[in-house]
Amino acid sequence: MDYFSTRGATERVSSAEAILKGLASDGGLFVPASFPQMTLPEIEALRDLSYEERAVHILRLYLTDYTEEELKGCVSRAYGHTFDDVRRAPVRAVGDLEVLELWHGPTSAFKDMALQLLPQLMSTARAKTGEQDTILILVATSGDTGKAALDGFADAEGIRIMVFYPDGGVSPVQRLQMVTQEGANVSVVAVRGNFDDAQRGVKEIFGDTAMAKELAALHTKLSSANSICCLLADGKIEAGDPVNFTVPTGNFGNILAGYYAKRMGLPVGKLVCASNANNVLTDFLQTGIYDRQRDFYQTMSPSMDILVSSNLERLLYHLAEDTRQVAAWMQELTTVGKYNASSLLPALRENFWAAFADDRATEEEIRAVYERTEYTLDTHTAVAYRAAEDYRRETGDARPMVVLSTASPYKFGASVLHALGEDTAQMDEFAQMECLHARSKMEIPVRLAALRTAVVLHEGVCEKDGMHAAVLSFAEA
Repeated sequence: MDYFSTRGATERVSSAEAILKGLASDGGLFVPASFPQMTLPEIEALRDLSYEERAVHILRLYLTDYTEEELKGCVSRAYGHTFDDVRRAPVRAVGDLEVLELWHGPTSAFKDMALQLLPQLMSTARAKTGEQDTILILVATSGDTGKAALDGFADAEGIRIMVFYPDGGVSPVQRLQMVTQEGANVSVVAVRGNFDDAQRGVKEIFGDTAMAKELAALHTKLSSANSICCLLADGKIEAGDPVNFTVPTGNFGNILAGYYAKRMGLPVGKLVCASNANNVLTDFLQTGIYDRQRDFYQTMSPSMDILVSSNLERLLYHLAEDTRQVAAWMQELTTVGKYNASSLLPALRENFWAAFADDRATEEEIRAVYERTEYTLDTHTAVAYRAAEDYRRETGDARPMVVLSTASPYKFGASVLHALGEDTAQMDEFAQMECLHARSKMEIPVRLAALRTAVVLHEGVCEKDGMHAAVLSFAEA
């Protein structure tokens, strides 16, 4: 399996090379040359496998230059001892919908599903390719990616990681998780701006040839960290029955994985894209026009506070199959702030449906679901749950619906408690955890509780135009 750029670079690389590079040389994103196909018997065979066994089965279809033993080792190290549920991603019935809990990893967020594995794949790739230079991973985070990447890469040999997050744009718990991260190879810096400012800064650094030469002199190369069976086993569907999925969406990576699964032949029905008040994706999926020129809102679901969804570029390529057109759209987004891809509307509508919920609707959903089911949604999952209900009501589609739950409610305690009618004015983050525990009866994740006594190790702050200097300073250290 070869990988190439969404923007048309002629280079074709192996999966190990793509993992090490992160971004293509022309600024595009790597995509697979084809989608491996899975038959119905193969899908049925996954039913009785563990999460790790399923992961190896899927990964070997894409990472063809890794041996079976290498993949098994990577997967075992990623998931074997760091998750608090043996199922890794359990599915729970909540009301009329199914909720897929993706937050049982070490940082209590869905990003652990990918970012516990990526360091293992990258370390193996360094050995396979004979890479001698230090790999410096740059991450812009809206809250969850940063901590998950820091946790996964901490003290990894030959790899350093630097995370930029929007100052004041993440929850208090998300911030504490990042600034208390231990590890001799990690750095965390707050950027005075929003997530899009941080993400744009990281992309500019990747495209800076002069900086690449400076880093090369330091023997350093840049890279990046981008990230059905249970229903079958429970007898809720028959093999081959299509299932709809609703995903709380910011950077479009999680829902893109659902699209990949569908292209592989898995019985994925409609993919519902759920946004918060920053509803640029809702407008795009309904009109085909992507326009980032709009007000930016800081919401109670901060990991979705994004106006430039970078992984959408991969979907554009797969639908248009025209790298020149994708490159032109990305150039328009950079220079004009918008692009018109309405020619893709038939394909978009065939695969996706979109809705959004502002903070008021999100609070209402947390409260309503709790009152009906005694299940506590976090602020991002609540957006998705509301969108899933909207989809069913407006379309009449009664197929099984899985709502992806992307974070533990304990990461956003103040917002969740406010939705449940609690006054948190006199509570710090840890009093909020105790109060939420009393209301939800859900166990407080051990590593979140441990933040109470964790030492703040990273206090760096920079302006938007100071990110280059921060990276060079870290690389030289």
